[in-house]
Amino acid sequence: MGRVTVNSTLTVVSSKPVRQGLTHKLSGLDHAMGLHSIHMVFYYRNNPAPSFDLDPFRESLSEVLSMYPAVTGRLTRGEDRNWVVNCNDAGIRVLRATVGTTLDEWLRSADGDEERDLTVWEDMPQDPRIWSPFRIQVNEFEGGGIAIGLSCTHLHADPTCATLLLKSWSESHRREAITHPPFFHPSALAARPVPNTETKSADYYAAKSKAKPPSLKMATTTFRFSDSSIKRCLEEIHESCPDATPFDLLAALFWTALAPMKSPASDNKHSLSVCIDFRKLMHAPIPYGYFGNAIHFSLLSLDKEEIENGRLGNVTELVRRHVSSIDEEECRSVIDWLESRKGEGGEYGAPFRMYGPELTCVSIEHMVIPRGCEAVFMDAKPVHIACHVGNVEGEGLIMVLPSPEEGLGRTVMVTLPEEQMAKLCKDQAIFRLEPTVGNQQWVTNNSPIG
Repeated sequence: MGRVTVNSTLTVVSSKPVRQGLTHKLSGLDHAMGLHSIHMVFYYRNNPAPSFDLDPFRESLSEVLSMYPAVTGRLTRGEDRNWVVNCNDAGIRVLRATVGTTLDEWLRSADGDEERDLTVWEDMPQDPRIWSPFRIQVNEFEGGGIAIGLSCTHLHADPTCATLLLKSWSESHRREAITHPPFFHPSALAARPVPNTETKSADYYAAKSKAKPPSLKMATTTFRFSDSSIKRCLEEIHESCPDATPFDLLAALFWTALAPMKSPASDNKHSLSVCIDFRKLMHAPIPYGYFGNAIHFSLLSLDKEEIENGRLGNVTELVRRHVSSIDEEECRSVIDWLESRKGEGGEYGAPFRMYGPELTCVSIEHMVIPRGCEAVFMDAKPVHIACHVGNVEGEGLIMVLPSPEEGLGRTVMVTLPEEQMAKLCKDQAIFRLEPTVGNQQWVTNNSPIG
């Protein structure tokens, strides 16, 4: 029996009725993400009390949901057989659960599978008209502490959207202005009158749509790197890569550690799929509150010797150059390609696994961290953040998140085949940065790397 027990489930509806007949069409990129789900967990410490009072938070959630009709609605098929959200007052499911251990013990001992118990999820049924695509789970720990879990379909939203929903909830609860109100205009990512599908990105998505990654038993481990350790490592590689970001460094660090465990492709190259948010990449930037998927996958390939024997600074610079090369045209061409897959009547092509088949590294460095309520929580900001993606297959997934410590600190969540995870957790280059794995601090010699 697990340590998480769901005690009750209720439905929270918006405080204002939704306008009758309102619908929200999902974009081509939304449809492509349909095989995946998102599961986010924000951990907060609160004053020890016999019970956490959910009612005030329920009221503020109801208020903020009046701004998110696409969240409270239900999926249905349009005349063209594409998914449409029927924006109604059906509401979202809110679960209340208790965890049979303390917050600190949970953070030290829970693995990725157990952490998913904090975001209980039901896959979409064949008929989703009464199924809630968004779920919030409030988990109480022994001795105080709360974990707020949010699950949703990737069909509806990307991690930025999911985080902003929780952030808007926290702002509503504190009676503050909503910093990033939702922007419901999927036409912002519509196909262009003159499409362009002759790009590297369009070719990559076409190949991805045909790939059949193996299904392996996966394991997830969380590495937390301090501001000081990331800063020190960036200083050491400064000569090779003076403009590196923490994401560039960590993508290179984990890629070089994992490449020797994986067989190169037939052309003797190792490949990394890089996923970034493109809201600010557009010439006319998409509002940060854009509700829907605005993420882009691109492929970086290096020769076997270059990645397995290269210095960390050199690989970091190659990652940086690749990320910097992604522009609006590459992102727009993918939208054009997805539109070109439409069949008779305008139905979008079938979704496919976007995370994989190559090792995939996702940047969520830009994520705005939702604060708690100072009147309830000892720490207004979370003590830990987790993000899981459902239905991941292939070589694995690396997610780089901001750290509650702020600054250059980062949280890295790695999902790999079990055998490779055991090897990764012994990698000296990674543990030289003294990450916290769970609540265990690893300390090694600090000899320079470059």
